[in-house]
Formats: sequence, C-alpha cells, structure tokens
Amino acid sequence: MRARPPARALAVVLIAVSLTGCLLGPRYERPVIPAPENHRGLADPAAEESLADVPWWELFQDTALQELIRQSLVANFDVRIAAARVEEARARAGVAKSFLFPEVNLSGGLGVRQVSRLTEPPEDNGQPDREFSNYDLGIGLSWEIDLFGRIRRETEAATAIFVASEEARRGVLIALVSDVAGSYFVLRTLDLELEIARRTLQINDERVTFYRDRVQGGVSNQLELNQAVANRSRTAAAIPELEGQIAVQENLIHFLLGQPPGPIARGAVLTEQYTPPSVPAGLPSALLDRRPDVREAEERLVAANANIGAAKALFFPTISLTGLLGGASRDLSDLSDPKARVWSLAAGLFQPIFQAGRIRRNYEAAKARFDAAMAEYEKAAFNSFREVADSLVTIEKLEAIQLEREREVEALRDAAELARSRYTAGLSNYLEVLIADQQLFDAERLLARTRGARLDSVVQLYRALGGGWQVEPTEPTEEGEPPAEPAGP
Repeated sequence: MRARPPARALAVVLIAVSLTGCLLGPRYERPVIPAPENHRGLADPAAEESLADVPWWELFQDTALQELIRQSLVANFDVRIAAARVEEARARAGVAKSFLFPEVNLSGGLGVRQVSRLTEPPEDNGQPDREFSNYDLGIGLSWEIDLFGRIRRETEAATAIFVASEEARRGVLIALVSDVAGSYFVLRTLDLELEIARRTLQINDERVTFYRDRVQGGVSNQLELNQAVANRSRTAAAIPELEGQIAVQENLIHFLLGQPPGPIARGAVLTEQYTPPSVPAGLPSALLDRRPDVREAEERLVAANANIGAAKALFFPTISLTGLLGGASRDLSDLSDPKARVWSLAAGLFQPIFQAGRIRRNYEAAKARFDAAMAEYEKAAFNSFREVADSLVTIEKLEAIQLEREREVEALRDAAELARSRYTAGLSNYLEVLIADQQLFDAERLLARTRGARLDSVVQLYRALGGGWQVEPTEPTEEGEPPAEPAGP
C-alpha cells in the first residue's frame, strides 16, 4: 500500500483535532434570583396573567395617541440608534464566527530586475541578457486550529452581545411607547387645566362686571371690586403659564416622534381616556424573562462568562495551519505548465513562556468583568421588582386620592354657590365668595392633575412589567376574530 504523504496526514490530523477540541472556562448557568412569591402590596395570590400581555394599541385606545406611537416607532432617534447597534452587533458576531473557518486568499505577483554587465558572465553571443521577469500566482490558506476553544468562546461572547443589543432595542421600544403615552396624558392634563382656567376666568369677568355695576350704583364698595379684580387677574395669569407648558409639551412629543416642533393632534379628553378595569401584575419571577433590561443584563453575563474561557485559552498553545498552491515561472504563459507548480503546507505552534504576567492579568480582568456583570444582572432583576411594587402602590393610592378630590370639588362647588347666595342676601361679605372661588379653582386643577397622574401610573406599571414592545399585526383579520398575537420585533 502506498504511504500517505506526510503533509496530507498532518492536515487530516489537525482538522480532526480542531473538530474535537475542548472548551475552556466555566459553563454558563443562570444565577438563582430570590424572586418574591407576590408583588408587594397585593393581597391576592399571584396569577400568571399580566397587564404586559395586553398590546399597547389595546391599552391606549385613544386613536390620536395610537397614531403618535406609530409615528414614534418609525422615526424616533433612539429607535434608529438601537436598530443600528443591533446590526453592528450582528456583524461583529459574524466577524467572530469567521475565525472558526480557514482563510483563503488569492495572491499573484510580477517581478522584473536588471543585472549588471560588469558582474554577470558574458554569454556566447557576447551580449548577456540583463533583464529577468518572474511571475507567480497561487492560492494561500491559513487556519488557526481552535484546539482549546478560544475562538469558539469569543464567538459565544459576540453572539451574546448581539442578543443583548436586540433586548436593548426592545427596551428602547418599551420606553418610547410609555414616554409618548405619558407625555400625551400630561398634555391632556394641561389641556384640562387650561379649560378650567378659561371657564373660571369667564366667571371672574362676570363677577368683576357685577361688582363694578354695584359700586357705580352705590350698593357695594371699592374694596370688594378690587378683590374681584385681583381674583380675576390671579386666574388670568394661569392661562399664559399653561399655554406655555402646553407648547413645551407638544415640542417634547414631536421630538419623541423625530419631528420638528409643532402642534399635536388631540383625541379623547382626559376624563374620557380608557382605564383598564384591572391591572394584573403577573408573577414576579416572570419579570426575569419578560423585561428586556433584565434579559439584556443576562446576555451580557453570558458574554462575560464566555470571555473567561477565551482568556484562559491564552495560557495554552496556539496551533496554525498554512498552505500554498500555485505556480511560478519566468514567462506568464508557462504558469499553467505542471513544471511551474509549487505548493507548501506547514503547521506552526506558539506557546507563551514569559509575558510579564500579561496573560494572567487579562484572565483576572475577565473574571472581574464577570463579577460586575453578575452584579448588573442582579441589580436589573431586583430593580424590576421594585418598579412594579412602586407602580402598584402608586395606582392604589392615586385611586384613593382621586376619590377624595372629586368629593372636595363637589363640596367646593356647593360652597361657592352658597357663598354667593349668602352675599346676595346680605348675610356675608365678599371675602367668603372670594375664598370659595379660589379654593374651587385650585381644587379643580388638582383633580385634573390627579386624573392625569393616575393614567400615567398605569403607563408606568405597563412599562415596569415589560409591556409595549409588541408590533401591530399587519395582516387583516376576519370580522369577529381577534387579531393574531403579534410577534416580537
């Protein structure tokens, strides 16, 4: 039997070794997070149902708000930045993976030289050929054998970073949906306050006219007229203040939409905005798989774990395989001649001996980065529990506050009517009317703010639970059938 050429045997051995090489470093295991059995403030047992399961276009039923969210998801600057970072991470993962495969290159060259007549011996004709040309063309191969898994660990880390960037993009979408909705509710709150101020100003104008007529008729005095004018000015001053705040809020919403400043189209008034009848929070442990920021932190922990293995592999030898197949000739036409064929195959080994502690310090740094990534993951997880608990207690307390302020406004309306009746009957002075009007104006504005804050608290709970990244279905559904569950972006 003919013996196998040493070069071919060497290549076969190295390829077999590369396919069966070991992976250094610890195997990743998800850390155990002591999640609470139920969210703080909830007396009922925890259920799997969560407000985050509701798509944003069903939670926010104001058509004007829905259109604003759609526009923001397309043109928002942070969304575009996040999408570009995902593509960058995808490309970097591809670069890391490419080192697992051989690198093949085509090379060619032309060399021309002229020798001296004084150093070269003369030919038979007495005229030596002083010019020489050399042509070469070949295919080169180089391949680092991933014997100890360094390249595979680096690929694992790059892939985890790519997944983390996708989770970060989802986090941007959640934040954007909640920011647009929250900003819109703030705008509608300011609109309601402005409506209250204008309505109150109209009443104040009527009062000023009323007391001015009484002064001219000798029934009232200048003090009461001055008090009425001062009360009217107090109300009037709130109008330009609110108009300025509205313009600023509109500009903010346009910025979230990636647009220049301008007015914002309105939908339902604040008092007609949809509020879900219940706000189920789901299981606390589900936040670890639902919240993009927690999942992003875990993927970065996976990458840090893989980098430990890559750093550990640097302690061991690096084996590389290089080869060349081609031809070399003085004449270009002779490159295809079998006599011009050249080839080479070589294996190289590199083993660090003394690096002044550089490799060990790099390994220690990788382990320290893993510890930091572990702390970041735990921080994100516990922060998710805190944000949900904060939102739940805020919703509960705002409901109670709104109920009391509605009672306050109703009582002050009756008090204002009673004060005017008593003043007309001569049973009290104008001070009672003035105080009642001022208290009613302030109470109505506080009630409007409470209503807006309650809507925003639902938005913040939706965000804390990890809802809002869903993409609307594009295919129409048959009448009477619910839309298909949207896939992730």
